[in-house]
Amino acid sequence: MTGASPFALTEDQLDLMRTARQLAATDLKAAADAGTPGRVNRDLVGALAKTGLLPRLFEGTVSALELCLLREAVAQACTEAETALAMQGLGGHTILQSGRPEVVRRWVAAIASGEAVAAFALSEPEHGSDAGAIELEARSDTEGVGYRLSGTKTWISNAPDADVYVVFARTTREAGARGVTAFVVPGDSAGLSGEPIELLSSHPIGRLDFDGVFVPEANILGEVDHGFGVAMRTLDLFRPSVGAFAVGMAQAALDHALEYADGRRAFGLPIREFQAVSHLLAEMATRTEAARLMVYAAACAYDAERAGVTKTSAMAKLFATETAQWVVDAAVQINGAAGLVKGSILERLYREVRAPRIYEGTSEIQREIIARELYG
Repeated sequence: MTGASPFALTEDQLDLMRTARQLAATDLKAAADAGTPGRVNRDLVGALAKTGLLPRLFEGTVSALELCLLREAVAQACTEAETALAMQGLGGHTILQSGRPEVVRRWVAAIASGEAVAAFALSEPEHGSDAGAIELEARSDTEGVGYRLSGTKTWISNAPDADVYVVFARTTREAGARGVTAFVVPGDSAGLSGEPIELLSSHPIGRLDFDGVFVPEANILGEVDHGFGVAMRTLDLFRPSVGAFAVGMAQAALDHALEYADGRRAFGLPIREFQAVSHLLAEMATRTEAARLMVYAAACAYDAERAGVTKTSAMAKLFATETAQWVVDAAVQINGAAGLVKGSILERLYREVRAPRIYEGTSEIQREIIARELYG
């Protein structure tokens, strides 16, 4: 797909979004609703592959803008499908970018086809945003020509049910970010166990425990002690699209609020006729569009390999996720009690929208990044 100005998408890009949104509202929504909340939904991952949306992430060099368009469109109709798509991409792309040929052959096609569920295991109980302080130990095993992993990871999407994990572990002590190595760890490895964590939303997430898990040398991603760079290359690609996920949720909330305000009557008038409501809707629409443009601009900057991508991506992620939280809350206010009914669109969005302000770098961390970049 060719690139575009962040202010004018091509007809092909608009068609992609329309198609993705329609598939999310039908095939993907049906698969999502049939799954077990809080656990990996393999039927949903398979449906993403059958629709062709998942394989697109692994066809040639993925465009950050296309990734944003897909995540925004799918999120408008089915947040569970959006999350499943993103997690397959996050784990699979790290292997594709940095894996040895035999490891890429073993896993990437299976991830793209929905046969294998992937996960990206970076966070630890005491280290979330501070990835350079990772403590999971990777001890050299000369007999097996590889490493033994010992320690714990937590807040890992798709854990403990994934088939393959991209795991970041410490190979050199007291070396900070320069002593971390990335590994590919099959989910059925001896010594690997885990348990699910129940969140406010139905996101599949859990804890992983490593008890001397052996990883052969061939499963190293990139080079020893250079795993932090492996992580950042993937996160730089995916960070703007976290903002796109948020924009999709904001748009879904806005659409619902517009429809409700047009149909709900009070004192003989549709409530959209009241200035307090109409001005709130105008503010919701304006903030959502501003967030969308920031996300598209950041994605285009990444695709063009422009300077300052770190700052623009952090700004887009920060503004879009904070905006989505505000827009969803405003939509609930317009809907009143109807917006809080369990199982309703807004109730689900209200639970789902909170997490993106935390994962892949909290809002506070994004502000730190932006401030640091401002001083160059």
